[in-house]
Amino acid sequence: MYPETTPNAPAVRTPEVHHPTPITPAAPYPAPLIPVQPHTVPTVASVVLPDGRVVTGYAVTPMQPEPVVAKPAVSRAAVNVALGGVGFLAVCGGLLLLTTFITALTALVTQLITLAAVVFGGWIAVQVLGSSRHGAGTTVNIRKAVIKRNRFYQ
Repeated sequence: MYPETTPNAPAVRTPEVHHPTPITPAAPYPAPLIPVQPHTVPTVASVVLPDGRVVTGYAVTPMQPEPVVAKPAVSRAAVNVALGGVGFLAVCGGLLLLTTFITALTALVTQLITLAAVVFGGWIAVQVLGSSRHGAGTTVNIRKAVIKRNRFYQ
């Protein structure tokens, strides 16, 4: 199941190191002058790999790690969750007050309508029932009266 151990140590290989060789310019004469922009253009490096490929590119400056900032005692996510909970409670309280206000307003309107119906109904009842009982008005019985020039003659 397991390989048998051998007293001989495994052979140690030496790693192969490939050193790229830069490409030398093919022309022995200098390149013609090209108008250059006011800013500096980085130099282009070309490298020949061992397998014959040519890699050309700009030299890149290594990225500097950002300075470590001290973490706050409380995470931002926890603060956001807490503020969200406070806002939710405020909204729920406002909605509860709003529904209570609407319920009270509905009860008030219902009571005002009932009061108006009772008062108006009482006024109608007084007008209908109270007119025949009181003698404050003038009652005229016309049987065989003669009306001449807006006067009654009996």
